[in-house]
Amino acid sequence: MSVATTTISEACAAAQRAARKLAGVSTEAKNAALEASARLLEERSAEILEANAADLDDERAGGLSPALRDRLALTEARVAAMGEGLRALAALEDPVGEELERRTLASGIDLQKVRVPLGVVAVVYEARPNVTIDCAALTIKSANALVLRGSSYAERSNGVLAAIVREGLAEAGLPQDSVQLLAGGGRGALAELATQDGLVDLLIPRGGEGLKQALKAVATVPVMYAAAGNCHVYVHADADLEMARRIAVNAKVQRPGVCNAAETLLVDAAIAERLLPEVLSDLRQAGVELVGDQRVRQLAVGVEVGAATPEDWDTEYLELKIAVGVVDSLEAAIEHVNRHGTGHSEAIVTASQEAAERFVAGVDAAAIYVNASTRFTDGFEYGMGAEIGNSTQKLHARGPIGLRELTTFKYVARGDGQVRE
Repeated sequence: MSVATTTISEACAAAQRAARKLAGVSTEAKNAALEASARLLEERSAEILEANAADLDDERAGGLSPALRDRLALTEARVAAMGEGLRALAALEDPVGEELERRTLASGIDLQKVRVPLGVVAVVYEARPNVTIDCAALTIKSANALVLRGSSYAERSNGVLAAIVREGLAEAGLPQDSVQLLAGGGRGALAELATQDGLVDLLIPRGGEGLKQALKAVATVPVMYAAAGNCHVYVHADADLEMARRIAVNAKVQRPGVCNAAETLLVDAAIAERLLPEVLSDLRQAGVELVGDQRVRQLAVGVEVGAATPEDWDTEYLELKIAVGVVDSLEAAIEHVNRHGTGHSEAIVTASQEAAERFVAGVDAAAIYVNASTRFTDGFEYGMGAEIGNSTQKLHARGPIGLRELTTFKYVARGDGQVRE
């Protein structure tokens, strides 16, 4: 049984013991665990899909929106993609032991700065079973132990996936307690996990502002928020309009229930009359509910656009809904994005290099796109193999949280008898 039946503190203590063993294992052993897990995913695909189907049929998932059900659902292709992610991480360079700096001090001591694991990483996440595999893969390769607390919606799926990874660890001769899946629980259990001082080295919550605020109120362990993505696409006056239509639709529609999907479309007033009728029609045909400001609604031709409320500009919909606004200038667009965005992913569509550079310099976000969809903010797309989440913070990591973001460093000083006078 992969779901921990011990207390939260006992599970975290077991993870810490496993982490201390992992810190010294070879790259080959870690890669062997990833390869074994990938093979087991393929061999037990039917079991995984059966568990996922039971989760989807459970009454707890009955009230989920179509976009959230899509996040929960697994297919043969998605299970295969998990295996590909494991093998991609196995092929990446091992960050542990990487020399960051080296110099000889005036004392003659050789000082080396090397990359080391964090220790125990805890992740709280929503109903996306693939996160179980992504997190496990990244922590194994970076020699960290992992404590998972998934959504009750995905309890069966997560249980099977965690069991597979633990089996892969055992096959490679690594401690199974390197990956632990906690049973569900309410806010009290979340608070208990967030206060495991001395056992949990980093907590990463993947969720909306509600989860973020709940943890801020109680957490005593270090927290790195993989938080909300209120992402924007801004179409500048000098944009290629056909390109703008493709990017706007892709950023919203390609997978609306994820944090890098666009929630707001901003159009420069200079091109609004030419672009808006077409792009609004494109979005509506794709099933997107539209809300907009007064100028947008006046320019909508044969397309229903509801009146946007002040709250709409700050909302991460995570579904087929988008807020659309007209702005009078590049500066107005930058100001809007910085006021309402969450620092995740922002895009500008423009043929002007100057405008692009002003947007890049002026917008405060982890990822800025020039003439590309926001949907690319992803560890796999960035060549990291996978990600534990996307950090909207500035310390100690920002953007996709990959292998190197799950490490810290230590100084190693080698001498030949030096003492300080």
